[in-house]
Amino acid sequence: MRNFLLLAVFVFTTFTLSAQDQFRIDYDVVTLYADGDWGPWERFVAVTIRGTANMLEAAQKAGVQRFLHVSSISAYGHPDGEGMVIDETAPLGVGLYKWSYYSRAKVQAETLAWDAHRKGDVPVTVVKPSWLYGPRDRASMPRLIRAIRAGKAKLLGDGTNRLNLTHAANEAEGCILAATADKALGQSYNLSNDGVITQGEYTNAIAKCLGLPPVTKKVPYSVAYNAAKSGLDHMARTIAAELARHRINVNVIQPGWIETPGEHKTFGAEAIREAGSQLPWGRIGQPEDIGRVFAGFQKYLYLPTPP
Repeated sequence: MRNFLLLAVFVFTTFTLSAQDQFRIDYDVVTLYADGDWGPWERFVAVTIRGTANMLEAAQKAGVQRFLHVSSISAYGHPDGEGMVIDETAPLGVGLYKWSYYSRAKVQAETLAWDAHRKGDVPVTVVKPSWLYGPRDRASMPRLIRAIRAGKAKLLGDGTNRLNLTHAANEAEGCILAATADKALGQSYNLSNDGVITQGEYTNAIAKCLGLPPVTKKVPYSVAYNAAKSGLDHMARTIAAELARHRINVNVIQPGWIETPGEHKTFGAEAIREAGSQLPWGRIGQPEDIGRVFAGFQKYLYLPTPP
């Protein structure tokens, strides 16, 4: 029987795995989770990236026979394309924003794992789970259930957008198979349920399990988007009022129309060019324009930026 070591490192703990930490690995398979969705970039560097590097080094010294690195489908970034289906050959980090700390850290950690494998330091297999659901979920499922029970749940758009889902038990089984199958060495596997499930089908499957009627109320994407932006604006105003007595500035940047892949998908290049020509600058805004505004606030605030 093979021996397994499951190491879970969470961003919000005070634990940081450094090269100076002394420990011994007597396991055939090391499985590394270096997770946590939110936090400052320095924490992702210390835990997800450096923690992975240190574990790879320790695994090499211990002669570990298999290093199972648990990445995420978010490492693929934001590839755009109608009906696009992503498989394991897709490139990593496409269109990632600088503030997508979780995804950027996943890309860098996975790159370290593959580098170690190619150099022959340690045999590596990578798995990329999709959106998880199942027992002990404390993030998304409880909130969705409360909304459905209260009759407040709504579908965004027409509800036909596809979701990337997998049950927690499926991920566990996928990890075990990836860690034990000889043919999995040097391979990457996306962990997702078979078939297609839409937002509407997923939401109403939960409603059915609760013995409640289907969710039929819908909110257009544009309404949800604008409502979220309005909420952020009012939240910033409230925070500013609360922090003023501490002499802390709270600044809000509200860009106009910015040229992004999503805008091209919605309006098309010709419509964007035509509308932009009627603006004072003769074009719509670019992401770099927002960056220059942020740069102007450097004397007032500090935002750690990943390399």
